[in-house]
Amino acid sequence: MTRVKIRALFATMPRRSSHKPKTTLTQADYVALASYRYALRRFLHFSTERARSAGISQQQYQVLLAIKALPAGEPPSVGDLAEVMQIRHHSAVGLLDRLKRRGLIKRLADAEDGRRVRVRLSASGERLLNQLAAVHRDELRRLGPELVKALQALGV
Repeated sequence: MTRVKIRALFATMPRRSSHKPKTTLTQADYVALASYRYALRRFLHFSTERARSAGISQQQYQVLLAIKALPAGEPPSVGDLAEVMQIRHHSAVGLLDRLKRRGLIKRLADAEDGRRVRVRLSASGERLLNQLAAVHRDELRRLGPELVKALQALGV
């Protein structure tokens, strides 16, 4: 899967802006930015604690989520996961090694290119991800209005 295809899958993710930013900010802009960052930090803290209580790191949770979110037709490659996670290939390998040792993923040889490794969730990985994703969704539903309000105050 190419970077273009991965980006298209996550089309709702914000893209870098190419226009020049407004140089003067109001006090309300600063408050909205700080409110948004505070809500994000609260969510990330929540995510870190939930993943830790499940015995994995937040980054490992994110990899499990990425594996599940990418198209079901073809399991993602290590390179695909490195791109989604915005980490180097060898860092993705290390994350996957730890998940494999926990029995949460399975590695598969690519049918067309024997050098490429594909990854899928194991049954226990599916169960763990389902539990964690459900509590993350619920927390985002709780924090969502606060995040939306801050973004709207910024004109987003």
